Amino acid sequence: MKYLDEFSDPEVAKRLIDRIQSATTRRWALMEVCGGQTHSIIRHGIDQLLPDSVEMIHGPGCPVCVTPLETIDRALAIAARPGVIFCSFGDMLRVPGSSRDLFSVRSAGGDVRVVYSPLDALKLARENPDREVVFFGIGFETTAPANAMAVYQARRLGVRNFSLLVSHVLVPPAISAIMESSTCRVQAFLAAGHVCSVMGTAEYPPLARKYKVPIVVTGFEPLDILEGVRRTVVQLEAGRYEVENAYPRAVREEGNAPAMEMLADVFEVTDRTWRGIGAIPRSGWRLAGKYREFDAEQRFEVTDIRTDESSLCRSGEVLQGLIKPHLCEAFGKECTPRNPLGATMVSSEGACAAYYTHRRLELVDAK
Repeated sequence: MKYLDEFSDPEVAKRLIDRIQSATTRRWALMEVCGGQTHSIIRHGIDQLLPDSVEMIHGPGCPVCVTPLETIDRALAIAARPGVIFCSFGDMLRVPGSSRDLFSVRSAGGDVRVVYSPLDALKLARENPDREVVFFGIGFETTAPANAMAVYQARRLGVRNFSLLVSHVLVPPAISAIMESSTCRVQAFLAAGHVCSVMGTAEYPPLARKYKVPIVVTGFEPLDILEGVRRTVVQLEAGRYEVENAYPRAVREEGNAPAMEMLADVFEVTDRTWRGIGAIPRSGWRLAGKYREFDAEQRFEVTDIRTDESSLCRSGEVLQGLIKPHLCEAFGKECTPRNPLGATMVSSEGACAAYYTHRRLELVDAK
């Protein structure tokens, strides 16, 4: 296939669903890691088209959703300071902190700006040498190379009024944490294609062997996901646990070497807290020593901010795949996209937002 619309061909989708049905003899629980895949599954009704014996469990692969509440509060504290230009992608502006969000800071007079690249923020820093410019660097391995490049360029060009608020997390340690949970039901994974387009697939075979789970790298279009499910079911039925690349148009086994070199230079692995999940050892990045002067947490001395989650919000259970979004008592009531309690209802990749947008009335009426 050469064109995007071919990856939504209903006739091919029907054939794939028939093949999944014919291959399935037992009940299987599969987790799609990426929030983009979750939205595609819900938007296209893929979970409803699959056999009842194949359950899709929604994973923690939404970067906005897993950004810790304390990091959001640190961002809010920095953005509210005089003389700061706080830059972020647009999907972070409505993510609630303990008492407000970045939109609230902006309405109160803070200089909060939406940019389309961390290099846009670096340009602002060069144009405003009398202001501190901070970029909110969140995400998985996919977005990290651009953020690393911005810091690298800031150091190379001597732009000392630029800094990065880092909240980068890594997929493989999250898979380990999920599999080692006492409540884990996951028997296989659909890995995030965009992450693997950067990092390759070398980190996944040890996980597949250790936890005896198939891991199939897939894309985000309906046929990508269905083919990923088909390959996963075939492995499960055969008792195999291997890594397969079902997204070869974007993913190579070796990954993107220049991007990985940049990441290795600018970042170092550290423990990270995931919103709703907790601390996962060696599951994130922080700036390496020679770039530490560009760390916004250190520059603005906000490392001591600690916060508590809403007692009503069950997004942590959603992110761990323990419940579906509509099973949270606040879903569609106290928690809506207009008045979200947690990031899973705000983010364009959040599972709660997907359920609210595409299936809210059906699911709420069925409760």
